[in-house]
Amino acid sequence: MEEFSKNGRKLRPRKTSSGPAYSTSRDFNRERTNNSDRPVRAGSDRPQRSSYGDRPHHSNGGYQGQDHGNRRPYSDRSQGGNARKGGFNTRGNNARKFGKKPFHKREEFSRASQEGIDRMISRRPQVSDQGRWSDNDSVKSPIKEEVRLNKFIANSGVCSRREADTLIQAGVVTVNGVVVTELGTKVNVYKDEVRFNGERLRGEEKVYLVMNKPKGYVTTASDPHAEKTVMDLLKGCQYRVFPVGRLDKNTTGVLMFTNDGEIAERLTHPSYDKKKIYQVSLDKPLSEEDCGKILTGVTLSDGVERADELEYIDAEDHRKLGIEIHSGKNRIVRRIFESLGYEVRALDRVYFAGLTKKGLKKGEWRQLSEGEVNILKMGAYV
Repeated sequence: MEEFSKNGRKLRPRKTSSGPAYSTSRDFNRERTNNSDRPVRAGSDRPQRSSYGDRPHHSNGGYQGQDHGNRRPYSDRSQGGNARKGGFNTRGNNARKFGKKPFHKREEFSRASQEGIDRMISRRPQVSDQGRWSDNDSVKSPIKEEVRLNKFIANSGVCSRREADTLIQAGVVTVNGVVVTELGTKVNVYKDEVRFNGERLRGEEKVYLVMNKPKGYVTTASDPHAEKTVMDLLKGCQYRVFPVGRLDKNTTGVLMFTNDGEIAERLTHPSYDKKKIYQVSLDKPLSEEDCGKILTGVTLSDGVERADELEYIDAEDHRKLGIEIHSGKNRIVRRIFESLGYEVRALDRVYFAGLTKKGLKKGEWRQLSEGEVNILKMGAYV
């Protein structure tokens, strides 16, 4: 006959020393936990189990306050043991446990290669703002005092030179209070007073900047499709300037900015043969044979190109090179090495027409001093 408790639960039989009894599952669990007085089953020679605190010592490991033998209690295990298991004792172990690798800055160029490229640069004349000009201290500025009137108007930001000629012929331009309509008239930029519709014009101030371009920035004054351009790095610059020449998105190093179109043309036009030095890191060592080919000339899709100088800048690593070249063709350095089966891993322009990036961190820029500008305009630094 089945029996039920007051709350409707079905009672199940339980064997005891005094005979069968009934208990709910809750009472049964309570009975299991309090087993210190549990009777020995009839017909069994198994000793009665003691409570947890009175457990006897076993050969495979001890318990509280007892001899542990060869087994170490968890609370006494050293951090080294946990570290080997990827535990949570150290920051590095946590990173490895969750799949995070510690950050290591990738250095493309070693100290030895940097010293080698510095020696290569030292053989070339450099524009410096340290105030040490040697025998060039008293060099006069090559800036012309007299320029054409249409150029003066264009430099003031009013219009282009061709449009300035139209304004001059229209009789709306005066020089020292006199209307001038003759084309080709020259004015003194320091002494003459030029007015357009009664408003005095001042020639736009020429600005010259040098930047250490970082990787990932497009060299352009404006590009709606580019995420980042070098113009984004010119924060705090109040002048309207543009980059002189181009560096690839992944190429770093010396980059000049100015609003002087004349000097920009002199620095970038192929006829002026301005020298550029690059620090190169390849995917594999450059062989002596291929080094000779680059110096004598390699055939590219747009003609034969050669390096003016090429040398190993790290005696222990022939993947690190310094190359001097005057060609201004697009991606010329990368194309030269790629034509011989090499991949350029890193490319850094360290010298451009006498300018270097010394003292500038990646993304930083500065304005050239008056002395630097004068030497740059002389054209002494090819």
